[in-house]
Amino acid sequence: METYEYRSEQDGQRLDLFVAAQLDKLSRSNIQKLIATGNVSVNGKNVKANHRIKYSDLIRVSIPVPQPLTIKPENIPLNILYEDSDIIVINKCRGMIVHPAPGVYSGTLVNALLYHCHDLSGINGIIRPGIVHRLDKDTSGVMVAAKTDAAHLSLAKQISSKTATRCYLAIVNGNISETAGQINGNIGRHPVDRKKMAVLIDKGKPATTLFKTLEHFRQYTLVKCRLLTGRTHQIRVHMAYIGHPLLGDPTYSKCKKPLDKLIMGQALHSYTLQLHHPVTGREMLFTAPIPDDMNHLINILHNEIGCGKNDSAY
Repeated sequence: METYEYRSEQDGQRLDLFVAAQLDKLSRSNIQKLIATGNVSVNGKNVKANHRIKYSDLIRVSIPVPQPLTIKPENIPLNILYEDSDIIVINKCRGMIVHPAPGVYSGTLVNALLYHCHDLSGINGIIRPGIVHRLDKDTSGVMVAAKTDAAHLSLAKQISSKTATRCYLAIVNGNISETAGQINGNIGRHPVDRKKMAVLIDKGKPATTLFKTLEHFRQYTLVKCRLLTGRTHQIRVHMAYIGHPLLGDPTYSKCKKPLDKLIMGQALHSYTLQLHHPVTGREMLFTAPIPDDMNHLINILHNEIGCGKNDSAY
């Protein structure tokens, strides 16, 4: 346990801001957690983060020693599309978290990979071994993991340079009039709801999504999306931005309809991944079949109108 003591030299400053000015090695959110867990006191008393300190107050900060983190291998079944000594390609099921995060250290794809592979690239550290790119918890489909650091670097370069291509299938609300289109819009953290992402005008990172209309239904459209960048929640944010949020999306869609209850989360599936093998250079294409839940939704939509405007591209 590290302990620090400070004397306030002014009146009226918020406690969390005062501590942040003294301990720049900690983020404000970490400081607020320390205050909430009773590790910060003012004159021997625990107070809230927004407490206004007074001149000559004694502020004591205790920083617990971090506990070593270990991610355990778990015998979780995997749907493996391809595997060799360098890479493993998975068809991830909807509902599975890709890698551990605060409060979630088991049941993830990483736990399953550690059990199955034993060796994974260490570039992303103990929390995300082997993970080159990720899918949201409730997005299903194909993704690749690296077994060696060399493979990881090669795959990451292919994704950033767009020589590796990723295509998704999505069911979105409303009818898209265009047969194809391109969505450009910087994506960054939502200015109010920090758990969401948003299209930002002057901030965020550049993001581009290409889409192609595959089928029209009464109230929905089936689209194929290709990512030219890899921002958090990119397809979900971009489709909501143009007025067509994904069916079932709990975060970005306000269109609550009966069909939303038939799928866990958003109707989004990572359909194909094309890349060059990191060692042999051979071009490889992997396809994850449309999962049962999305197939069920598509069949319901077909039955509502008799048939859809079918494009055999998917």
